[in-house]
Amino acid sequence: MSDFELSRNSSGRLVFRAAGDQVMHEGVVPVRAFPIAAPNEGLALVSIEGRELCWIDTLAALPAQSRRLIEEELASREFLPEIRRIVAVSSFATPSTWSVETDRGNTTLVLKGEEDIRRIGEARLLIADNHGIQFLIRDSAALDKASRKLLDRFL
Repeated sequence: MSDFELSRNSSGRLVFRAAGDQVMHEGVVPVRAFPIAAPNEGLALVSIEGRELCWIDTLAALPAQSRRLIEEELASREFLPEIRRIVAVSSFATPSTWSVETDRGNTTLVLKGEEDIRRIGEARLLIADNHGIQFLIRDSAALDKASRKLLDRFL
């Protein structure tokens, strides 16, 4: 149902060709419009020069092969671990070291200051550690009671 073809070249880079067009665009990059709020909706395929080649309303509408290629490319570029549980914090003053469980495993992060916790919606939070890595709390209300109590000390 798409009006384009998507494939990989011998170097593993995405190649885009619009239906009825002979021009092949190598090194195409998928870019999410709303990576946190609506990760599977509103996506652009952008040329290596930064020009939008195609807009995709929803990934679900794409043929399986194109969807798989885009999802693989996004997974290789995006790193946004989601915090599932806050295990412990070293101090309620910043900087503090947090031990957390994420969707990618257990880790520690150093929170430099309360300003590194940003609200993005009513219950979503984005936490930046001292290395600039962003951690997502998709729904702070869904955290366990102990995690919410620790988090509340910083909000």
